[in-house]
Amino acid sequence: MTRFDRSSLSRREYARALVAAGGLSALAACLETSDGEPDVPSGTDDPDALPERQHAWNDTVATDDDGNVALPEHHVLVPIELTTVVDDDARETVETAFRTLERAYEWSNEGLVFTVGYTPSYFDRFDESLPDTVDLPAPEALTSGESPDFDAYDALIHLASDRPSVVLEAEEALFGEREQVNGVDLEVDLTDVFARVDEQRRTGFVGAGLPADYADLDGVPDSVPEEAPFFMGFRAGFTDSQATEDRVTIEDGSFAGGTTQHVESMAINLTQWFDQENHYQRVSKLFSPAHAADDLVGGVGEELGGSSLVTDEVIASTADDARDRGVVGHAQKAARAREDGDPLLLRRDFNTVDGDRPGLHFLSLQRAVDEFVRVREAMNGEDLDVSMANNGIRHYIFVERRGNYLVPPRSLRALPVADPG
Repeated sequence: MTRFDRSSLSRREYARALVAAGGLSALAACLETSDGEPDVPSGTDDPDALPERQHAWNDTVATDDDGNVALPEHHVLVPIELTTVVDDDARETVETAFRTLERAYEWSNEGLVFTVGYTPSYFDRFDESLPDTVDLPAPEALTSGESPDFDAYDALIHLASDRPSVVLEAEEALFGEREQVNGVDLEVDLTDVFARVDEQRRTGFVGAGLPADYADLDGVPDSVPEEAPFFMGFRAGFTDSQATEDRVTIEDGSFAGGTTQHVESMAINLTQWFDQENHYQRVSKLFSPAHAADDLVGGVGEELGGSSLVTDEVIASTADDARDRGVVGHAQKAARAREDGDPLLLRRDFNTVDGDRPGLHFLSLQRAVDEFVRVREAMNGEDLDVSMANNGIRHYIFVERRGNYLVPPRSLRALPVADPG
């Protein structure tokens, strides 16, 4: 395929194209291009020493100059379907495979961080129900006019690393295509328990300057800022706009220490976003009219530092901005769902060019899926007196898939029953 012709791509473009392609040939090519890079740091001899929370990433991944958590650059979402009965032998196989990754790779952005989450469909096989402390409904459409497909397989593995070769190697190792990972021998793999659902495999990337590399792809205009970490041209993940890992952790019951995860895959109309809107309008629609009027953001959000500056005053003015200015901001609307001033969602979303077009895999963690729904309803802004074209960024994003997952604590991540208690 010409898209994977290394002569026409930069090194990092080529690496991301290989992650998107997946498979052994992509891994071999990726390892070849990474020759000469520093060794991948090794993992731990004692996986039990790792945090009980699978989603405990923030203390071990990088931060930017303003103290915001910087997600790993490369991401793969691997959907899997159970092919055997749930019993202790299967659990031992799954746990051993995951522990091999933890022994092989440091729990960091330079090594590998990962989670495994289970769908409502997985838990439907058990006679008992999930405990009342877990809110995990089946996914559903959440905006007027959307008709997304729903994730109905059994589980989803999220692999993330700054090294493209690591996410590819880890994925292939889990499914029997490697004898070693980062120098660690493989005892077992997942092939006796799970099969990959290849048609729903999703990939992506996040980081300053990475989206602009795709300016030669249909639907990605040259006007994507060179330093933007996301396709829509601005930074995200400001410390004050992110829930803490404590806030999204289930506190009580059998799955205490776990969390819930929502994955929303969407296409983005970047051509309209950049060609029909100027910078002032984009700031107004992504942040708030006050951010644009007071010139708070800068070119890609660098002026904001570690704060989104979505203050109580900005939030309180949402309805007035809709009525008087005829425009409201995406962040401004969503912040209306905060509790006691604190965000409910911990976002770990990333850009994608799956299907050779620009998009976003919006991945959020929250204590209960209902909290995601509440934030999404606030972001929809259907209660506001404003046109769709000026209702934040809704006019430019198109939801195509949704999925809900329970991410158990590490001690229960291998084929949990519905109520371990």
